[in-house]
Amino acid sequence: MRGLKPVLFLALFAVVMNLFSVSGTPLTEHGILSHISREGIDLALKMVLRLLLLASVASLLTFTTTPLSLTDGLERLMKPLNRIKVPVHEIAMMISIALRFIPAILKEADRIIKAQASRSADLAGGNALQRARNFMPNILPLFAGAFRRGDDLATAMEARCYRGNRGRTSMRPPGFSLADLTSAAVMVVFLTTLMLVEHARF
Repeated sequence: MRGLKPVLFLALFAVVMNLFSVSGTPLTEHGILSHISREGIDLALKMVLRLLLLASVASLLTFTTTPLSLTDGLERLMKPLNRIKVPVHEIAMMISIALRFIPAILKEADRIIKAQASRSADLAGGNALQRARNFMPNILPLFAGAFRRGDDLATAMEARCYRGNRGRTSMRPPGFSLADLTSAAVMVVFLTTLMLVEHARF
């Protein structure tokens, strides 16, 4: 439920926009309800359900599965593409590195913001445009730190003789268990719900 909080504002915004911008059969002939159509309500409800289902599935996946397990599962899922020379292992490795870099970049951004605040930089004052303009000088050191971390990682991988998927094996190969069957059944339910929402009329 905590994972749905960031989506609530977006869902409310989508409801308001769909209610007052979609033309169709008005609810009443007079008053404010004359600007709201039945088609707008139908589209607004579908949009809210889509957003909530998308956020809940994403939260369920990321809260219960480690990034390493995600990339291992993705690599096994795309393994048949090796027959047509698709670099499956390299794609999974890039996704794994990207997932691991997100917390590092957020920590680096927090460190830069605190350093600027200690130098009396006003990053929270003014309107949204002014705050964005005040934050622009922090973008360059943030990217420089990210590139530096990437270069250090590449050097470490070369020092360990990393050559992609050639001759590599898994220390703990992922298996298929009852939990996988249960999660697959849950995903089928979610996908079925999405299809029903898409074609339903409220």
